[in-house]
Amino acid sequence: MRIIVFSDTHNNFYSMKEIFDRNQDVSVFIFLGDGERELRKIKTLYPDKRILNVRGNCDFSDSLLVGTYSYKNINIVYTHGHRYNVKYTTDTLYSLAMENNAHIVCFGHTHCRHYEYVNGIHMLNPGSASEPRDGNPPSYAFIDITDAGIMCSHVDLVKSPNKNDVLNFSSF
Repeated sequence: MRIIVFSDTHNNFYSMKEIFDRNQDVSVFIFLGDGERELRKIKTLYPDKRILNVRGNCDFSDSLLVGTYSYKNINIVYTHGHRYNVKYTTDTLYSLAMENNAHIVCFGHTHCRHYEYVNGIHMLNPGSASEPRDGNPPSYAFIDITDAGIMCSHVDLVKSPNKNDVLNFSSF
């Protein structure tokens, strides 16, 4: 099973839609916050997809700060990360994973891609789908859960030809 993980779209509807268009055969998506406005529109465009999300520090909703998902006894915990000091350490995320008996912890907020494997826990930040801060192109990530194990990887996302190509929220 493949799960798509993305974060920090910050009003760039084009980037978010591109992720869904590229991954039409995937049924589960995890959004890590800072873009809930455009996520509402995506949910109407893709009603058949399971879209899990948490709110980021730039989202103003009552969405969860931490979510969990399980598939075949593999537990995933996900958060935006701003309440876990992720710009400086992943130790608090490791603790969050342990508290939730998670094999994978996903986080955003830094706008920087990150992957590490610590004591049996995969720690994954997909980077930003619209405003990366690590010198890499905009990105998202995937998690493959198979009988052979877990694999996580980042995917480059081509930016919109028009940087100002954002969703017109007055249309819905």
